[in-house]
Amino acid sequence: MDFPLVSTPIEDAPQPSLGLRASSLQPLYDAIQDHIAKGRYPGCQIALAWQGRLLVERSFGMARLGRSARAESDPLRAPDAKGVDDQALEAQADHLWLLYSNTKVLMATALWKLAETGRLRFADPVADYLPDFARHGKGDITIYHLITHQAGFPNAEVPASMWHDMAQVAAFYADVVPDWPAGSRVHYHGLSAHWVLALVIESVTGMRFQDAVRRLVLEPLGLAEDLLMGISEKYLHRMTYLYEPDPSQPGSLRLRSESTSQTWQRTGVPGGGAYGTARGMAALYQMMLMGGCLNGQQWISPRTLAYAIRNHTGDRVDHFMGMPMHRGLGPHLRGHSLSMRGLGDIAPAEAFGHGGVGTSYCWADPTSGVSFAYISNARIPEPWHSWRLNQIANLVHAAIRPIA
Repeated sequence: MDFPLVSTPIEDAPQPSLGLRASSLQPLYDAIQDHIAKGRYPGCQIALAWQGRLLVERSFGMARLGRSARAESDPLRAPDAKGVDDQALEAQADHLWLLYSNTKVLMATALWKLAETGRLRFADPVADYLPDFARHGKGDITIYHLITHQAGFPNAEVPASMWHDMAQVAAFYADVVPDWPAGSRVHYHGLSAHWVLALVIESVTGMRFQDAVRRLVLEPLGLAEDLLMGISEKYLHRMTYLYEPDPSQPGSLRLRSESTSQTWQRTGVPGGGAYGTARGMAALYQMMLMGGCLNGQQWISPRTLAYAIRNHTGDRVDHFMGMPMHRGLGPHLRGHSLSMRGLGDIAPAEAFGHGGVGTSYCWADPTSGVSFAYISNARIPEPWHSWRLNQIANLVHAAIRPIA
């Protein structure tokens, strides 16, 4: 099954006018093959796009390893998980990979659209939409605080047992007591703030947040088959399995519970539960590079994008990341720091993107017009995870050369 990225022709080779040649990307391919050969992760998928064209789309290694390796003790594990992962499967173009926190960018785009059409403002207090949220001194927390990771409750993660009922989720966050005043600290909110943003989206649209993202963003951009807020049974045959290092067997990988849990797969956790293809993410970032236009559709205005994709937190250190993250309203920017997670040390200051914990990064470079997505299927701990992301991104940046 093939899902075209855009209506213009999909090129089989890099465009000469971009300064790319197949040979210039070979170091990137070699690095990925080396990672897989050393057992760092089973497989990955990359995509590179430019001026609305998908220039490179490649899948490497295995989507599923073909052996049972589930985490028996994980509470999210499906009760019928026995026998899962019993068939090896090579990675292919239409496979769907867990995006983890790249999901935050999908959520952000829906909020951009709602803001542009006047249905909310980022400066609005959350309590304007969720009155009970004001409890315990949270009345001053704004949508802006949530999306820039300044809301003050980074560790308040709603239990999986409540995910099926957004009324329970709302009650949970109404009862949360912040750790510090909103705006006083930048601290990454991994799986907390975006549940509240999901509640805001539902209050504004009257739709499930998953449906709102699909209808506001993915369907108009032609990406609804490549980016999914949760994965239903219809798409399970396209799902890659997710792994992690097995501490009991050094050098081996074991299956993570996300690969077996229907609760996880179907919820589309707003801070990290979307699935997608690399071409889908590269296309989404192409839209941002092309002034809000993709596939002939002017989906959002350039001025809304300029407002959203700028450095809203300056050089303030993100206390979770240990460095300035130059947060926008969704993606973050490279900026002028000595180093930066995921975007590549040699990226231009204007480059922006986001990652997924231990697995992936997707980004856009306004200087060259290139968007790039790299998604792997093993959740790798630090420090190697950040090291390899920097390696991958730098190899792409180094391949982009000006035409003489």
